Amino acid sequence: MKYRPFGKHGFSCSEVGFGAWAIGGSWGAQSDRDSLAALHAALECGVNFIDTAAGYGEGRSERLIGQMLRERAAADQTSRIVVATKTPPVAGIWPPSPYCKADERYPEDYLRSSVEERLANLGTARIDLLQLHTWTRAWNRNPTPFRVLRDLQKEGKIGLVGISTPENDQNSVIQLMRDGWIDSVQVIYNIFEQEPAAELLDAALECGVGVIVRVVFDEGSLTGKFNGATRFAPDDFRSFYFAGDRLNRTVLRVEKVRRDLEGSGYTLAQAAIKFALAHPAVSTVIPGIRNVSQAEANCAVSDLPDLPPELLARLRRHNWRRSFWYAGK
Repeated sequence: MKYRPFGKHGFSCSEVGFGAWAIGGSWGAQSDRDSLAALHAALECGVNFIDTAAGYGEGRSERLIGQMLRERAAADQTSRIVVATKTPPVAGIWPPSPYCKADERYPEDYLRSSVEERLANLGTARIDLLQLHTWTRAWNRNPTPFRVLRDLQKEGKIGLVGISTPENDQNSVIQLMRDGWIDSVQVIYNIFEQEPAAELLDAALECGVGVIVRVVFDEGSLTGKFNGATRFAPDDFRSFYFAGDRLNRTVLRVEKVRRDLEGSGYTLAQAAIKFALAHPAVSTVIPGIRNVSQAEANCAVSDLPDLPPELLARLRRHNWRRSFWYAGK
């Protein structure tokens, strides 16, 4: 496993981290036994960064991570592990509309109670990184929730403060970085979604903001395991993400990527991770991990050679401007 600076914040981060949404739910059946085994296996492979959220199984993911931390402490395994979690806004429109008010969607009392709940689920005295789970550009002029989080930081409840970008307007966080409100940003960046390379990633690098890349596999499509006959359970997030004709359109695009990788020595999944890691602003990539084999396979990518410049250039041609994918065509 290779390690990278987490922005300007003084610790080295495994360049492959653990995305913990699936161990909480919403991605098909998942046993806690498999989840705990996957967590331990990832750490044995060198992972020291785990990302979760309040909404991942209504705290289930956080509680499993807390259990894993206790098990490792009982076994006297004391290497530093950075756990990042997220607080969602109060129930309402997602992503927030321009007419939502920050003080109503992220009020101080709610943020404080959410932090206490996160701490209880994780079983820790401090949250290493607390991220707001979505945002709207409309709040940039008066980002009151971050004033509350900075107070919680001073009180020792939170280590770093971050944000997970809204899918429809990832660039909305650039001004927050430049104004010094956030220590990290979690962004969608992959072979299809390359817009962050236009400005966001460079701005993060300039500001010393840690960058966490999510959706590196485009919710699984860039592993190459889907085809036109693939079906997802109704309660599986991917049944929504790939609704209508989206899956068929995506499979056709994935096949074009696969052809560009022929003879390169990289699988689709390996190339997807290496593509994201090719940008110097990226601190860590957090593919979803559900079992030991996925943990081992994803972590092993870190030790592979970097993508050759000519292959990286070919992959950049697959930039796919899908607009707001979640809203349909």
